[in-house]
Amino acid sequence: MKCYKAHAKVNIFLKITGKRGEYHEIISRFMKVENLYDELSFVPKEQTNSPLNSFTILGDFNCSVESNTIYKAYRALQNYKPSASLERLMQTHAVRVEKNIPSFAGLGGGSSDAATFLKMCNRVLDLGLSLNELAHIGLEVGADVPFFIYNFTSANVSGIGEIVEPFDEVGLDFEIYTPKIEVSTPEVYRRYTEKFYAPIDAHEVQKLKTKPSLEVLESMDIYEANDLFEPAVSLYPKLKEFIKEGWFFSGSGSSFFKLDKGDNKNG
Repeated sequence: MKCYKAHAKVNIFLKITGKRGEYHEIISRFMKVENLYDELSFVPKEQTNSPLNSFTILGDFNCSVESNTIYKAYRALQNYKPSASLERLMQTHAVRVEKNIPSFAGLGGGSSDAATFLKMCNRVLDLGLSLNELAHIGLEVGADVPFFIYNFTSANVSGIGEIVEPFDEVGLDFEIYTPKIEVSTPEVYRRYTEKFYAPIDAHEVQKLKTKPSLEVLESMDIYEANDLFEPAVSLYPKLKEFIKEGWFFSGSGSSFFKLDKGDNKNG
């Protein structure tokens, strides 16, 4: 069957705007990374010796099937729109994932895989779900999933991740480096709340929402652009070794990125 690309993203900026219950509200610019993606496909189980009647994921994952975002997306989809055809598909086919996006890296790999799985099911089974419906289902899996459902090149993401507004700009090319440091997103947010909590105001939010990504990267440093960098460094001091001029931090980490000026679409 056809392969579907699940692209990575970087956070051009990520600022905390407040809290909603247990969740942090954010304003962030997500940008799709064109040259880094996982590839997902459905594979007949007789070709893989996989057991029938079990949900099977083939790929380099370091978590159980039940903890995998793809499985969570499957359960969320079945809860939203129970489908015998989806049940049959997953009994007879495995989900194969060619994993290229590092885990625990702030690049959205798990969220992108979940979003891509939902769109694959919608297309292959002709479920007739709109992008808004798929985004609603995806939000049950993770806050970043709606961005990948809409497949925007660039978007302002706010709330707890459920508000995704396309931002009209040309995509940028990035060089990405991911050190072998597994960062816990919940721990980073917890440390931010305990020691670094300083949400920005509505005026600052509006300024950031209208500023082109290239301008953000030219006017901010790694600390200014991402409120989670300082708490991440306080939890994982080895991250300090990778602070270099012109590099930024994506999400809660541990990936660093910079503009690839040699091949940049903006010249």
